[in-house]
Amino acid sequence: MARARNKRSDDKRSDDGRAAGRGARRGQASAEAVVEPVDGGLAQLLPDRDRARAWTLLIDGAPQSHVDLDDPAYLSFEYQRRLGHVIDLVAPPGKPVHAVHLGGGALTLARYTAATRPRSTQQVVERDAALVQLVRRELPLDPNARIRVRSMDAREGLAKVPDGWADLVIADVFSGARTPAHLTSVEFVTDVRRVVKASGVYAANLADGPPLAHLRGQIATVATSFPELALVADPTVLRGKRFGNAVLVASGHPLPITELTRRAASDPHPGRVEHGKELTDFTGGATPVTDAAAVASPAPPPSVFR
Repeated sequence: MARARNKRSDDKRSDDGRAAGRGARRGQASAEAVVEPVDGGLAQLLPDRDRARAWTLLIDGAPQSHVDLDDPAYLSFEYQRRLGHVIDLVAPPGKPVHAVHLGGGALTLARYTAATRPRSTQQVVERDAALVQLVRRELPLDPNARIRVRSMDAREGLAKVPDGWADLVIADVFSGARTPAHLTSVEFVTDVRRVVKASGVYAANLADGPPLAHLRGQIATVATSFPELALVADPTVLRGKRFGNAVLVASGHPLPITELTRRAASDPHPGRVEHGKELTDFTGGATPVTDAAAVASPAPPPSVFR
């Protein structure tokens, strides 16, 4: 998808989109897309025709987030529901947590945490400052939510978080449709471990396709810092039949495998949970990735977004 268009046309579409977005927030049924260039490409906010104040964010045609301003606890995307299960299980229901979100998108998971765990304190690190401004303007946060957004590189933002501060760290960082190389290494995961409390949880949204070399390498990499691991994904992805997302969950303490399995299996698109020996077998002897050898995650095939 081309990133550049005629500037005058772009400006007009952006202005029209802003007006439509504001109209939709007043309850108009005829909301139109908001289209605006951001640092990472061309952002589109597309109205959800089935939900009055819900929007999907795309960057250069790749879906990034879905937000329902009336119901921030609603998670539309498959992988976001799986991360939502992790948020639900990281502490007793409703208990406030300290959370770090690496990658912001439309701030869907931070909104979800604020809605389901009021009084939580959250830090979001999103490198794309123009995207942050767009989302804040068109999809405003609840003013009572304790969410701080930093516009900087995810690894730089993580370095600013105090030792042992977080109950939960979620990594959902994509440049276009690929995770940057410097967020796939042992050195990165070591800093995540520094930030997470002894009983805390790290969850990463990963994307890969056959032969799943990237996914296997990421499991081995995270295992260098966290002894307890689980992987949640569509069975067809785990069998290497198609490109897709997998959520890797890690902790220094035993994970709630039984409940995570039940929730994943009951999703509209059921997921499977691998852990223990099955996860070790799946990893297949893959070796950890260091900064010196790290590469970005594979680009998805064009058919993924059709």
